[in-house]
Amino acid sequence: MRLIKKDLCTAPDAHAASPPAPLADAADAVAGTAPEPASPPGRAAEPVEIVFTDTPHRTETAAISDALDRFNVGITGIDDRRPLAVLVREPGRHRILGGLSGRTSLGLLFIDLFYLPPELRGQGLGSRILRRAEEEGRARGCKAAVLYTISFQAPEFYQRHGWHHLGEVPCIPSGTSRIFMTKEL
Repeated sequence: MRLIKKDLCTAPDAHAASPPAPLADAADAVAGTAPEPASPPGRAAEPVEIVFTDTPHRTETAAISDALDRFNVGITGIDDRRPLAVLVREPGRHRILGGLSGRTSLGLLFIDLFYLPPELRGQGLGSRILRRAEEEGRARGCKAAVLYTISFQAPEFYQRHGWHHLGEVPCIPSGTSRIFMTKEL
């Protein structure tokens, strides 16, 4: 079941507060358009539809990601965003058992997801996977790496591999936190 919630919004009229200029400029740059003049008083701009979904299609999230990437490239002149994965597969069947996924962009390695099933832990496999991702980050010119883990997941694992605590944000259940970590490559 796909949950979708729609709201129709109109641009603020001349009497309403305008969004900060950098935000408006960024939105225009992402859309690839020049800013339009404000609507005359009493006349609203064409409505836009704001849609909430808890099941976005990959093409929908890709549209946002690609637009943001074009914006970043336009500002920096650097077009280096690339996905990265180190996969653990079942021999013969090629079924994915776990691994690491992330990306590199603007000199940073981002580790987004890292999972190994319990029966594959404690054998050095996780260390090999992490080292392989870090090596690839360095090969792509990354100078640092970032990730977050949850306090009940693997912060100690990352610390043993030279990662440093950057900060944390409490989350649920009580006593749990998201731990943000970084490492110089």
